[in-house]
Amino acid sequence: MKGLSLVLVGVVTAVATACGGGSASSSTGHTVSAVTVARTTAVTSTTTATGGTAVSVKRPVHRTKHAPIVTQLSTQQLAGQRIIYAYAGLKPPTSLLSATRAGEAAGVIFFAPNVSSASQLRGVIAQLQRAALASPLHTRLLMLTDQEGGEVRRLPGPPALSEKQIGQSANGAALAASAGAGAGANLSSAGVNVNLAPVLDVYRRSGNFIDEFQRSYSSNPATVARLGAAFIGAQQHKGVAATAKHFPGLGAAARSQNTDLRPTKLNLSLATLRAIDEVPFKSAIGAGVKLVMASWATYPALDPSRPAGLSSKVIGGELRGRLGFKGVTITDGIDAGAVTPFGSLAQRSVLAAAAGADLILCAATNPNDNSPSIGITARNAIASALGHQLGRAAAQQAATRILALRG
Repeated sequence: MKGLSLVLVGVVTAVATACGGGSASSSTGHTVSAVTVARTTAVTSTTTATGGTAVSVKRPVHRTKHAPIVTQLSTQQLAGQRIIYAYAGLKPPTSLLSATRAGEAAGVIFFAPNVSSASQLRGVIAQLQRAALASPLHTRLLMLTDQEGGEVRRLPGPPALSEKQIGQSANGAALAASAGAGAGANLSSAGVNVNLAPVLDVYRRSGNFIDEFQRSYSSNPATVARLGAAFIGAQQHKGVAATAKHFPGLGAAARSQNTDLRPTKLNLSLATLRAIDEVPFKSAIGAGVKLVMASWATYPALDPSRPAGLSSKVIGGELRGRLGFKGVTITDGIDAGAVTPFGSLAQRSVLAAAAGADLILCAATNPNDNSPSIGITARNAIASALGHQLGRAAAQQAATRILALRG
């Protein structure tokens, strides 16, 4: 999430938008058995220093792929593997817990209104993970937040410096690594296992869309690449997956080109995109980044008709085909103004999945408007599209990548 949708430390920057709705439907098709999964999955519980119980799921020792599991998922479960839910307030709603217990959720994203303290968030995450471990998949959820550094943090604590402050320092690489390690340790202690950071956009002008909150390391692509890779390596060493965003780059967007609010077109040549904007993403892939978030801007040089996150030419062709990314792809918030011209919430969700987005971030532009109903609507739409607009084999491949990331 970007621009006016940023929830800064202690501040909610609210933009009123309409959010999608929907209701849960019962699972159809064959449901994977909890007993079957339990025979191939080891679960351990340990007591933390704070007295809580930490539950972890170890990868089975005798199988290396999740393909045998995904072929047994019901249609609703297969669709649910794509969904990152969001909610408003401090307590997860019953509908979210129900979807999780049914094995119809991939994860949950947390914004500032969901967090009163690290201990409160730890308790919420423990509750959600218990529901996930009780599901037929018996696999922990992805727990996501934005802990970029500087002003953009959901939890108090590291990283304190913004990306721009790090980029302007003489010892940037060391500071970037320290920021990544700090973010990883901070988030891990609360149970968060995915950070939607670092931002790898190469800003062009001071104060532009991505530089307004000091979210870019530099206007030099080599610097962004080097510092981003340092952050990624250090954070993932702490057990928290990193997300490189916003592919293929939002650094050229002017302050008014806020994709949370309106469609944005970046008329950059293909040579410029590849020589400047994509350089840090290539470095991030080399550093083993687990996730890449696609931008909601449109890049005519790559696809003149659709934003990057809805474009198979960008996700499948440029990111996976040309750069060789094999990890998990994720959209930005599906409620963003840049994509509302592309149909209803249900239609946008199917378009994103068809374009190659593994995970759909079902969050509203204003975090106070978040509701599991957004994710439920997206899940139902994807389930209905399976076998029609969406191939089941491709959906199983996406679920396999996602389940591997989940553990």
